[in-house]
Amino acid sequence: MLDVADLEVNVLEFRQRAFQFERVVEVGGTPYAVFSRTETESEARFRPKLVHLRLVVPQAWLLLDPAEDVLLVACDGATVPEHPTDSVVEVDAEPSDFVEQGIEFRRVTSPEHAFVYAPAELAEALLVPKGLAALGIR
Repeated sequence: MLDVADLEVNVLEFRQRAFQFERVVEVGGTPYAVFSRTETESEARFRPKLVHLRLVVPQAWLLLDPAEDVLLVACDGATVPEHPTDSVVEVDAEPSDFVEQGIEFRRVTSPEHAFVYAPAELAEALLVPKGLAALGIR
């Protein structure tokens, strides 16, 4: 398992976007790494807003891809997943359930309108109000 120092100095590649490490939070005895990204919504809009993205994954699922020098998500914490070749789309245009790096993910909107991603198998515990609060996501 990567330690916090490794997470702090590397970015996580997810949905062909770079996410920065925020913190590790223990929920139900499992350490979860929380990553964040802020981007601008569609430039085509007259007054685009900032969009806040959060990604939550078990710390044990993270690995460093030495060839690309980025963090990746792998269920076993060891097998480097294939890099996706899909085009990047705006967050609003993404489906709420999708597969990324061979893992099923789910996206929800937090009470403060941040988009939060987590593995679908953990969504019932993490992507509900109690889970988001435990993770420090409002």
